[in-house]
This record gives sequence, structure tokens and C-alpha cells, in this order.
Amino acid sequence: MRRQRACKARPATALRRARVATLALAVAAALAVGLGMLAGCGESGGGGGGGSTVGAGDSAGTTSGPAFERPSLATSPFDADAAVADHDSMIDVSHASLGYVAASAQNQSRLKLLVTKDGVKRNYDLPGDGTPVSVPLTMGDGAYDVQVMQNTEGDRYVPINGTTVDVALASEFEPFLRPNVFCDYDADSACVAKASELAAGAQNEGDVLRSIYTWITENVSYDTEKAERLADATGYVPNPDATLAEGKGICFDYVSLGAAMLRSLGIPTKIVTGYVSPDSIYHAWNLVYLDGSWKSVEVSVDPNTWTRIDLTFAAAGGSGKTVGDAKEYTDRYTY
Repeated sequence: MRRQRACKARPATALRRARVATLALAVAAALAVGLGMLAGCGESGGGGGGGSTVGAGDSAGTTSGPAFERPSLATSPFDADAAVADHDSMIDVSHASLGYVAASAQNQSRLKLLVTKDGVKRNYDLPGDGTPVSVPLTMGDGAYDVQVMQNTEGDRYVPINGTTVDVALASEFEPFLRPNVFCDYDADSACVAKASELAAGAQNEGDVLRSIYTWITENVSYDTEKAERLADATGYVPNPDATLAEGKGICFDYVSLGAAMLRSLGIPTKIVTGYVSPDSIYHAWNLVYLDGSWKSVEVSVDPNTWTRIDLTFAAAGGSGKTVGDAKEYTDRYTY
């Protein structure tokens, strides 16, 4: 898995029927979340029409759209009976149409799950203790090659298990409606319970987004100490429930929690990592697909458009010193 590095606290810089309003919940100020060094933020890239203004001030405003109906919780289970097994590892591609593949392994060596499509590769750390992980298929329909890679020495890896799958997604939003390695949750997760609480009484998706957005920005603070500690670390994986319990986190923690809460309510949400101006700080944010709108002094989300909202920027009070100016984003990876 591509490693992400935490952004230091220095000047910084995803059908539901017809919903399109991307919310970029970029979280955690000045952190660099790159899937390898997931201690920080990820890349953010232009992509997506529409726009958003995030800053200090009233976040109420007005919302509109069809009545909110929460669907059943979408999950991403690992099916050992359907998996391809080799060298004490298993790869399950039986749910590819739902936007993910899963794997597990029993191995004392360092392992990675390599997902390749049309020459584009995505690497994810794979635990060797038998714990299954699910990873998203974010490169659309087509043939994917999935391999378990074992470390031999240094940065060298060799394949010990592999399979291919011809993916035809049930919808382009499937990968962004369920948990994966970077926003792991289930029916018993505290973040799912909190999201349900916050969505109680919501008239539309705009209400849901507003409630979660406001709660996170007001109750999760940026953890500068953690950011500094993980600045040069690799392989950091966020835990939504831990962030919820601690009430603080770095960029990747913000986006993971935001994605977990919104996805659990049936709102397609992407985790995007990339760079933000003015100093090309590696950062992370969310893109959310809505069927309505939410407009306030600080946020403007229109239906049928992609709108980015940077939660970290909002949570940090618009401090350019730690989260950039929220003006220019460059997307790099989407999960």
C-alpha cells in the first residue's frame, strides 16, 4: 500500500439515486495523508465542479432535497469459503460488484495486498495475524489483478497468491458506501451509533451532512502532537471509534471518521488524499454525494455538483498556518 506521511503542523497547504454533491471533509490540519504514510492528510485535486466556502461563522443555513431515508447498513464482509487460497493467504473477490475485495493471511513476514488495473497499482498493508481487510475498487469497471505480496528483504516483495476479477460495479458509488481498511466500522461501532444520533430528525441529506459536519468540527480538535510524532511514520491506519473517543486527531483521522459516519447513513463519501495550497502540503479530505443542498454562511453545497468541503480547515478555524488556504487542491488518491 502506498505509504502516507503525516503532514506537519506547518503552513499548509465519492448512487445513491441521483445524488451529487461532494463534500470534501478534509480533516486534520497540516497532516499528510498518503496511503502509505497515513499519518497525515491525502491529496486533494481539482476534480469536481461546484465549490465550497469553509470558515469560521454560522454553519446553520438552509437545506433542501428529498426526505431522508436511512438504508440498511452496507458492510464489506470477508468470505473465506469463496476465497482463493495459497501460501496461508486468502483473497476474496466474490463481492467485487459491490466495490471491494478482501484478503487475510497468516504469515510472519511483512505483507501487502496489491491491486492493479490498467497498469495503475494500489498497495495496502495486509496483517499477518489472519485479520481480514477490505480495500476499495476505485478505478471503475474492468479487469483487476489482486495479489498478496510477501516481503523478502528491504523493499523487495514477491507474489505468494493472486487472482484476477472482471469487475462490473452495481453502481459507481458502491466503493464509497461501505467500510474499508481506511474507515473501518460495523453495526456495533460507536461512530455508527453517533451518526444515527446526529441524523435523528433530519429532513433531508443536507440536514444529515450539516449535523455531522458541525459536530465533527466542534468536537474533534487537531492533534498537533500526534502530527509531529507521526510526521515521518509510514503505514498509519486511522480508527474512527478511537478518534471519536479521544476527541482529537490528525487529518487522516478526520476524513476517516467523516467517511465512516456518512457512509453508515447511506451517503456515498470518498476519502481523497492530495495536496493543498499554498505550500503543497499533503492533505486529506472527503467528497460527498448528496441529492439536495445545504447553504450557509460558510458552506454551499448544491445538488448534482461535486463540492469539496475541508473539515480540517473548518475545525482549525480557517488557520492557514496549519491547514493551508483551502483554495487550490490537487487530488492524488481516492479510497
